[in-house]
Amino acid sequence: MAAEQPVLDAHGLSMWGYVVLSALGDTALRTQAALAAAINADKTRIIAVLDDLESRELLTRRPDPKDRRARLLSLTPEGRRLRDSVREEIQQREESWLGQLADADRESFLRSLRTLSEVSRRSPER
Repeated sequence: MAAEQPVLDAHGLSMWGYVVLSALGDTALRTQAALAAAINADKTRIIAVLDDLESRELLTRRPDPKDRRARLLSLTPEGRRLRDSVREEIQQREESWLGQLADADRESFLRSLRTLSEVSRRSPER
């Protein structure tokens, strides 16, 4: 996260803002509750993040025609552009770090990270 922070700062994004933009992706619209569940955040916790991203015209929120109490989220073209730009810069930084490892060490490290990430998603202690 510390290596990503300068990139996020340069684009005026918080870590949560980037997580939201990444989670929305290019897929169909998503409700705020579904987004919160997908990123493991309390739905009330992300409201300020959504407000900020919407005020910057990076995403839109509109009532769900099937349930007027729910809001549907989608990225704007500018939101996609920003997400893609930030993702590319972060990946370049990651590559510069990972490029220092021998291929076998790199694969082992990445495999270990994937395993730990999966364990943390299933862990009831969180």
